[in-house]
Amino acid sequence: MTLSRRDLLAGGCAVGAHFAFASSARAALREASVSFGPSAPIYAPTYVGLEKGYFKEAGLEMKMTATDGGARSRELVAAGQILFGHGDTSHPLQLSNRNKPSKILLATQMVSSTCEIVIRRDIFDQGVTTLEAFAKWRRPDGAKPIVAPTSIGSGGWMLGTYLFETRGSTNDINWVSGGNPRTMLAGLAAKQFDAIVAQPGWQIEAEREGFGRTIYDTRKPGVWDKDFGGPVPTLSLYALTETVEREPELTQAVVTSFYRAMKWIKETSEDEIYETVGRRYFGSADPTSTRAELTFDRDTSAYDGRISKADFERGAKIWYRTGSQIKPVPYEQVVDMRFLEAARGKIG
Repeated sequence: MTLSRRDLLAGGCAVGAHFAFASSARAALREASVSFGPSAPIYAPTYVGLEKGYFKEAGLEMKMTATDGGARSRELVAAGQILFGHGDTSHPLQLSNRNKPSKILLATQMVSSTCEIVIRRDIFDQGVTTLEAFAKWRRPDGAKPIVAPTSIGSGGWMLGTYLFETRGSTNDINWVSGGNPRTMLAGLAAKQFDAIVAQPGWQIEAEREGFGRTIYDTRKPGVWDKDFGGPVPTLSLYALTETVEREPELTQAVVTSFYRAMKWIKETSEDEIYETVGRRYFGSADPTSTRAELTFDRDTSAYDGRISKADFERGAKIWYRTGSQIKPVPYEQVVDMRFLEAARGKIG
């Protein structure tokens, strides 16, 4: 490992710290694990950390597990099968509610890319172009419209139900689990679902193939702020409190690696990001869709990782409502920025 210009300018103490860091990286790697929902560019920090070697340089052998939804990843963390979760911020809150105290360690999105509402093209062509109109629409047999997030309890479900609830349509929607992107899109095309809660790549593919149209798009200026009031830590890295307390050095290594990956994403061109992680991890997806998701995340990701009390409290109306069944957890109890601030102090 060579010294950077920053290292050389920082003086003897920094050089000593650099070599200590390099020495630990050459030692036997410690195993760590992270889980997230369906493989997508919103989880790029893990892929970047692997491909750029950030985890190894921090002395870690990182194992990753992609599931069919954030709710399943949360279960793996709760069971101790996975140490860290990367997903909707409601997950560590739900764990804390279920006698599994958890810590939110950093944010990776402050505007969500997982709550785009895409409906069937034939319904859109009937003049149904808003969430309000869609909630009133009925299937030919009189049944309520069927909307599919990846899974019930996922981040898409949390945000999607909030959008309809704030419009007075809580009881006007039938929610079902849609699974992975392939089954979500196939279900919409086959009219099994009337709408899906999508990420930008799925949204673009549904529109390009002609079977879907978007009626709610957080990429449009002002849309997010109108419903959510400003930045909200929608996507975060979290762990059980017992993991953080038992393994502080491991936790620091993971947070530092994530932060390095986020900085690299911020400072790197879309093409280079795609070449680094896109072909290997999203090769089966349409490149245009993948690039669009990477572009969205570069515009909205919380590259500094910080979560202020105001940001957290802004999310309270999403998390703490009757439909979510999540009891309030104080900011001071669940948000732990110590490891992020240490990483920022070291890396800048």
